[in-house]
Amino acid sequence: MATVILVRHGRTPANAGGVLAGWTPGIHLDEVGRGQAEAVGARLLPVPLAAVVTSPLERTRETAEHLLAGRDPVPALHVEDRVGECRYGDWTNRELKTLVKEPLWKVVQSHPSAAVFPGDAGEGLADMSARAVAAVRDWNARLSAEHGPDVTFAVVSHGDVIKAIVADALGMHLDAFQRITIDPCSVTAIRYTDLRPFVLRQNDTGGDVAGLVPPKQKPGRRRRATSSDAVVGGGAGAAPH
Repeated sequence: MATVILVRHGRTPANAGGVLAGWTPGIHLDEVGRGQAEAVGARLLPVPLAAVVTSPLERTRETAEHLLAGRDPVPALHVEDRVGECRYGDWTNRELKTLVKEPLWKVVQSHPSAAVFPGDAGEGLADMSARAVAAVRDWNARLSAEHGPDVTFAVVSHGDVIKAIVADALGMHLDAFQRITIDPCSVTAIRYTDLRPFVLRQNDTGGDVAGLVPPKQKPGRRRRATSSDAVVGGGAGAAPH
């Protein structure tokens, strides 16, 4: 199936100040974040993208615009609420240094599948994970049907959301997802096959992306389906381009 490139948004003033922004409107990239977004857009330019799917929040949409820049043709841009930030409820807009004193903090750290954020707008991390994973799989199916099984697309989202998608791809329980790190404008790539997903990159913040470019098919030759088998011994890596 598809290869999904997960990109976290660039840095914001809330990130820099240690504030949990959540779904607060009007949180934009700061100067550092704009530079990060421009750099990741340039890094990924060699990788053909059939579409860019983004969280509706400003910081992700601003990052997504840099993934579209310089591409011809320009991929379709889709806004998807299900890859939006976790709804942190009453924790929203509070400083992390004060939240660490809350009893719920230990639950978020050690048993996140049971964590539900307080307040009428609060969401459980398990619910966030379920909606995000469902969104990726739905877009896999939709874009594979439109563009073929080797399609590659990007999803621009948030740290906890991407961590949850990676945990699902690795077959990890959500309670272990705090072991995963997702930095601003990092690249995480997952290839989905009929049998299992393969995590190709995780929290990649620099370097060559040629290994994410699908192999060229010779004219007249039938496309070989992507194998669901893992290579015993690790294999030779991606073929040089």
